[in-house]
Amino acid sequence: MMPYHLRPFRPADQPAARALILAGLAERFGVLIPGLNPDVDDITRHYLEQGHGFIVAECAGVLVGTGALLVQADGVGQLVRISVAPAQRRRGLGQALVRRLCRHGRERGLRRLVLETNEAWPDAIRLYQRCGFTIYDHRDGEVHLCLTL
Repeated sequence: MMPYHLRPFRPADQPAARALILAGLAERFGVLIPGLNPDVDDITRHYLEQGHGFIVAECAGVLVGTGALLVQADGVGQLVRISVAPAQRRRGLGQALVRRLCRHGRERGLRRLVLETNEAWPDAIRLYQRCGFTIYDHRDGEVHLCLTL
């Protein structure tokens, strides 16, 4: 196994990050609805220029993971776009991405992080729980988790 490296997103990462995120969604849902994920078409504009954080993971020069922190009001942040390439799963990369985003949240003075995932993704739910998140709501097929920083 080659090591991975976490770093901030750069504009040159746009095509690979978009492809990775959309491939993960297609893998899970089987189909992608055009226009449903406009943020991944311009990560710089939707995340960086809005004051949010976006990180990537590289392995041997290839982008293999993504994750973002949306800074919301009242000291709350939301983790989104956490995606890991299939060949890199079960290596701790998802956990490393989540923990790095949590650290960024603490550094930015956030008090609480939230996220949501699909109830059909038990591996994702377990990952977030291993990182300290707890389920606080479950509705319409979505599981909502939170972590106090």
